[in-house]
Amino acid sequence: MPHSPTGDCESLRSSARDAAEAGRADDAAMLYRKLLGSRPDDLEALNFLGIHAMAHGWFPRAREMLERALVIAPTDGATRKNLGITLLQSGEPEAARRLLAQAVESAPDFFTARLYLGLALERLGQPHEALAEYFRAIASAQAEGYWLSPASTPAGLRPVVEHASRFVRAGHRRLLHAVLAPLHARHGRAAMARVDRCLDGYLGEVACKPGNPDQRPTFLYFPGLPETPILSRELFPWYERMEASTDAIREELLAVLAADADLEPFLGEPPPGMKSDYLASSRNGAKAQWDGLFFHRHGRRNEENCRRCPATAAALEAAPTVHIRDHSPEALFSVLGAGSHILPHTGMTNTRLVTHLPLLVPGDCSLRVADQRHDWQQGRCVTFDDTFEHEAWNHSNRTRVILLFDIWNPHLTGIERTALTELVPAIASLTGEQLAG
Repeated sequence: MPHSPTGDCESLRSSARDAAEAGRADDAAMLYRKLLGSRPDDLEALNFLGIHAMAHGWFPRAREMLERALVIAPTDGATRKNLGITLLQSGEPEAARRLLAQAVESAPDFFTARLYLGLALERLGQPHEALAEYFRAIASAQAEGYWLSPASTPAGLRPVVEHASRFVRAGHRRLLHAVLAPLHARHGRAAMARVDRCLDGYLGEVACKPGNPDQRPTFLYFPGLPETPILSRELFPWYERMEASTDAIREELLAVLAADADLEPFLGEPPPGMKSDYLASSRNGAKAQWDGLFFHRHGRRNEENCRRCPATAAALEAAPTVHIRDHSPEALFSVLGAGSHILPHTGMTNTRLVTHLPLLVPGDCSLRVADQRHDWQQGRCVTFDDTFEHEAWNHSNRTRVILLFDIWNPHLTGIERTALTELVPAIASLTGEQLAG
């Protein structure tokens, strides 16, 4: 049988991998060097030898191997991460930051690269930016089942993960309390007492949760607010003006529907072959639909839709909608298709409530919040706390449409609203998450 260089290379690769998996790093390095002798551009060999050299403190050798690898594969995330770590350990944090940022930009869930990006930023004297990257790295890793304990953390990463965890615990609290410090100085401890307890609950420093098991905020619980699934109309004197605009708003809605406007799926499109966890159809073979024409989404105003529907936009401006940069309000024509069912779920925070102004309401079409059922009536507003488990259904053969928008919980003080307007974006800057919805 003729000799096969390819077969020899793959045999070397397999043996090198076996040695590495068995913890025999020096044996694996020897085999990868042999492989590299036959294949000077082998990316796997170059990366392993770079990491091996780095582990021994041979930084010039590590850099040589990994720079060769980066020339071969300039966009390879693992190579960028490995070279970035080498540069960091060689005392070049800015060069490391650039490479690690590129790795994270290409793969946002690459939590090891993000961890070392945090370390680079810390060494560059950027503690807030480092805190955000450490927080996101840890959250992303733990969501995948890693870094939950020493056993789920590779030994070589443990010191950096433990450092990042300490940094986050100390820095997270310090940063968020610093956001509130000017309000404390201006208004005093008593005016900020509920805000402080809210933050301490978010940070896990005190037990702070609703008394009603049906109320389960997924993000932020604000203590001391009445635990009321559907709120009394008397709390909302602006309803009268909003309801007086129903006919004008409904005409704008009908014009939008007649023009076959491009409605957006409220929840986004699920991945191919997957179904939404929030939406179901009550009809065999029928597709459930929940769409929207947005006037505000994640706090950003849709100027085109507001121009198309000026009466609607004016009515929303007159309501006490929540305005938090990049997060709230959500305001839209909420279009629930015939036979569609929004499944039970809970919202993010009791600091804001959801108001509906019903515009097209067929029969057999209702909302349930905790143990209370509400049947929509055209032109009559209803406001509920969506941190209580709730669901909605349209079992009719026609479309249901409401004007849906976020408002402040009326039991918050003006100072508390101001504090939340500052606090929520600060939390999001650490988590990197979209906190609207």
